Amino acid sequence: MAVYHLAVTEEAKADLSYYTAFERKIMAAAMRVQLTDSPAMETRNRKRLRDNPVARWELRSGHYRIFYEVDETVLQVTIVAVGHKDHNRLFIRGQEVQL
Repeated sequence: MAVYHLAVTEEAKADLSYYTAFERKIMAAAMRVQLTDSPAMETRNRKRLRDNPVARWELRSGHYRIFYEVDETVLQVTIVAVGHKDHNRLFIRGQEVQL
C-alpha cells in the first residue's frame, strides 16, 4: 500500500481561500482520507473525468468538488482546482465553470 504525497497548486490555494475555515477543514479532511491511498481508483466519491480543461480526476465531498491529477511515478496527487456544485452548475471562486 503506497502512500501518495499531496501537493496543492497556487491556483487551488486561491480557490480554497474563497471558502471559510470550516469548509476548508472539510475539504482537507476529504483530501487526506480519499487521496493518500489509491487516488487513481474510481470509488463512489472519486471519478475519472472526460477530457476537460480542469483536471483528469474529481473528488466529491458533499457539494464541494476537488479536481486533481495523479502522478504514479512519484506517488504524488496534485490538487489543481477546488469548487462547489449548486445543482448542475459548478462554481470555482464564485464563477461558473463549464466542464
